[in-house]
Amino acid sequence: MAEQLVKAKKGKKEFVGLVKSDKMNKTIVVAVETTTLHPLYKKYVRRIKKVKAHDETNEAKIGDRVRVVECRPISKEKCWKLAAIVERAQ
Repeated sequence: MAEQLVKAKKGKKEFVGLVKSDKMNKTIVVAVETTTLHPLYKKYVRRIKKVKAHDETNEAKIGDRVRVVECRPISKEKCWKLAAIVERAQ
């Protein structure tokens, strides 16, 4: 398994998420889940944001858990890059 290693620079955001789509060429859609504390009700709320990430070798598939790193804008909606595949889908 050839794993891409992209080092996150200082100040760059880094998330682990689940690949939801790999239909586009060199692009994957990753669902990033975060939990935040509600300011009034003090209950943890789960938020899911879908981001488009650049996958140069088209190696990530639907269901894989991947790590994405913030980068310069590659296209209108792509400003994330695939850093590594953490876990393959079953």
